[in-house]
Amino acid sequence: MTLKLQMLGTGSAFAKQYYNNNALIYDNEFTLMVDCGITAPMALHQLGATFNDIDAVLITHIHGDHVGGLEELAFITKLQYQRKLPLYIGEALVQPLWENTLRGGMYQEGHITSLDDIFDVRPLKPGVKTDISAGLSVELIQTRHIPGKSSYSLYLNERIFYSADMVFDPALLRTLVQDRGCEVILHECQLQGPGEVHTTLEELLSLPENVKERTYLMHYGDNAKDFIGKTGPMEFLEQQRIYEL
Repeated sequence: MTLKLQMLGTGSAFAKQYYNNNALIYDNEFTLMVDCGITAPMALHQLGATFNDIDAVLITHIHGDHVGGLEELAFITKLQYQRKLPLYIGEALVQPLWENTLRGGMYQEGHITSLDDIFDVRPLKPGVKTDISAGLSVELIQTRHIPGKSSYSLYLNERIFYSADMVFDPALLRTLVQDRGCEVILHECQLQGPGEVHTTLEELLSLPENVKERTYLMHYGDNAKDFIGKTGPMEFLEQQRIYEL
């Protein structure tokens, strides 16, 4: 089944022009938000949409550009729309998301005391395919980002790889393409500097042609225009544009 992808933002953590790298994935009448960073509420507003248009949210890891908009999302869906949005999240992230990120701003004695009070929490086990909707499935793949902190990339419908922030892992990408039938790779890309906790453009350019030709770049800096024509067969994903996957 064809999915549609619309990036709410395509920028790196500190990009201002392109917003946080968050996405909407559409399966007919179902809309999944992948990550909800600081700029997500404004990005939705610019599309003429609200959080009530979202059917579920999936979090890849706990950094502000991926979870910084969750407090607003949770308050609005719970208090304004009287609903608890399904939250798909790696089981190792459930406690840290509440205790280390949301509790300080959202705790209300006797009313909001846990993540379950604001979301319909649906923990995911890495390596296990889970049906999100009739036409959308997801498998968490644990990928390396910050040492000691869990972070997960996504394998959608057993043919689309959506990377979270991750260090370069060419073996994983080759395995997905050669052994698992991956057709599309949506990959984060640090345009300059050493890739200590991210994957660099230079590293992605070293991949085999059959991997690069199905790769789209996201999570890039505000200087992306300086690199047009320098990314080989790989294209930059564009904010707000709708792609068929």
